Amino acid sequence: MHFPPYFRISELTIYCDYAMQWLLNHPKFIKNHLYVSGESYGGKLAPMVSMEIVRGNEAQLQPQMAFQGYIIGNGLTDPNIDFNARIPYAHGMALISKEYYELAKQSCDGKYYNNDPNNLECSYAIQQIQECLRYVNKVHILYPKCDDSASKPGDFGWKQTFSIDNSDNHLALPTEEAKCHEIDYAVSEYWANDPTVQEALHVRKGTVKNWTMCDYGIPYEQNVEGALEYHKNFTKKGANVLVFNGDHDMAAPYVGPLSWIPLLNVTIDNNWRAWLVNGQVAGFTEKYKKNNFHLTFATLKGAGHGASRFKPEQSLAMITRWFSRSPL
Repeated sequence: MHFPPYFRISELTIYCDYAMQWLLNHPKFIKNHLYVSGESYGGKLAPMVSMEIVRGNEAQLQPQMAFQGYIIGNGLTDPNIDFNARIPYAHGMALISKEYYELAKQSCDGKYYNNDPNNLECSYAIQQIQECLRYVNKVHILYPKCDDSASKPGDFGWKQTFSIDNSDNHLALPTEEAKCHEIDYAVSEYWANDPTVQEALHVRKGTVKNWTMCDYGIPYEQNVEGALEYHKNFTKKGANVLVFNGDHDMAAPYVGPLSWIPLLNVTIDNNWRAWLVNGQVAGFTEKYKKNNFHLTFATLKGAGHGASRFKPEQSLAMITRWFSRSPL
């Protein structure tokens, strides 16, 4: 289910109403375990939608949904935490110098996002850092920064870019020398807008004029800045939660979750360790708990924003193990 980046809280109830109606129309799925997942900006929406489901269950709305937990991939929880994590991440990945980092840390007092515009020393430090990062692909720091001929406005803090070539070579695979994964967006749009595909997916004619990966044209006006309180509420109600990040993603770096997870006052259940696929390190993981709230955090080594695009085998192994309640 696609959610817009800006929404009204009442819309969450509508989405849950759709889900309940779908279950009533397909009763064989009512007892199936239900998980809510959100990626990127959906990191806010996953716990919010989950809370609406739990409230509906508590109010004895029918059908009762077999809610188990939620999943957040390369997600945004609070921009003041997640976006602020970009500069420490950039320093840790050797993208900016120690001098620039120390200047920013001291002059900005550790607040790099939404900082005081009157703090000229901080503004100068941030400007120098942004210039260093100018040609870095924020969604995967090892990949080339591709053309932004079809760029979208950046509600995610930094402008996201999508490479769409108007030639006949849309479906050509990128070469080893220039892996522009943004071509995936173009291919998915061609696929999803194909009439035979929409017919196979039982999309009602006329309901989707033109499917796009990121639809910024939806006229929503209200925004909830942070979802941290929803996570805190779940530590009281209980849920199984998976939070994962590609470790080469600077748009939503793994440093963000490692900053906000301790704010939930959880305790470490399993210490930081490597997790393996085919005998090789696929990333690192740590588990936390509080009451009936269990949170698994994991990185995917070498992945960027939208981790499964870069590491599909490892992503499948991670989610399969987590669903089965097995250690990663």
